[in-house]
Amino acid sequence: MKVSDTVFLNNRTARPVPMTRMGFGGAPLGNLYRKVEESDAQATLQAAYDAGIRYFDTAPQYGLGTSEMRFRRAIKRFGRDNIQLSTKIGRLLVDCEPHEVTPEAFVDVPQKRIVYDYTYDGVMRSYEASRERIGIANAEILLVHDVDVFSQGSQEASDAKVRELFDGGGYRALSELRDAGEVAAIGAGVNEWQVCEKLMGLGDFDGFLLAGRYTLLEQEALDSFLPLCAERDVGIILGGPYNSGILATGAVPGAKYNYDNAPEPILERVRRIEAVCADHGVPLIAAALQFVLGHPAVKTVIPGAVSVTEVKANVALLQTTIPTQLWTDLRSGGLIRPDAPLPGGN
Repeated sequence: MKVSDTVFLNNRTARPVPMTRMGFGGAPLGNLYRKVEESDAQATLQAAYDAGIRYFDTAPQYGLGTSEMRFRRAIKRFGRDNIQLSTKIGRLLVDCEPHEVTPEAFVDVPQKRIVYDYTYDGVMRSYEASRERIGIANAEILLVHDVDVFSQGSQEASDAKVRELFDGGGYRALSELRDAGEVAAIGAGVNEWQVCEKLMGLGDFDGFLLAGRYTLLEQEALDSFLPLCAERDVGIILGGPYNSGILATGAVPGAKYNYDNAPEPILERVRRIEAVCADHGVPLIAAALQFVLGHPAVKTVIPGAVSVTEVKANVALLQTTIPTQLWTDLRSGGLIRPDAPLPGGN
């Protein structure tokens, strides 16, 4: 499988969005958990482009604009017409006093605070501010950011944000931008497939950036959501293929699963998956990265990177040869669902 292999987010619109099979997730370059020097950030982005990656994702949240501004410098080198870009709405960045800064998980950020706003005005203001930070006339894809329970803290809060999106005019703003050709596709970037399914019942979306909810460890999305995406030609951009760490590190002490220490049942399941991978001489992380691309609705995978070395490692993992028997053994061992589509079409 090549990084530069091209697929389309969907083929049912007048402007289908082409995507490389591996994209680039911009959250780490917003100084997620630790500061990344500007020179390293630019070298990382350049390495991704040089490797054939042509789809890049960012958001206002990522370092309170830091990621978007770093993309601005890189895109000037790449040439705007040579890449496909997504950014997000839902968080407005407002000037504030130093003690009011809301960095979330990011460090060394601008003096801004986050205001959630999914209304018509909020969408338009957010998109305008993103275009200014990135230095572009438009993005190909505009995503509603973090209306899920994981991000909002409760089902009630998530439901309230979804209502605001539709009752407050945010969805209408997205539709107008798409109808006017300002963006080619609209969707949502979230951590849970359930809210994606809810959004599909309320509006016409082209794709979703789903983080961590379809992996070697989690396939509940096969129950209803992913079949619905395939039926409606709604594409999935798959983030978090390693479940925030454990499918990259393996079942080591302190391994992370969904941003927390992995519980023993998860550790044991990963040990069993690792054993099958070892039998075939395949790194667990390579199997985790390639597995998600077996589903026809998953168009691209976007592992993060903060260095040239990490970009090159991701590319090598995608190109690792994995024998069909490995997938067969995982399936027969009850380690992946029998209805999970496998890479290679088996």
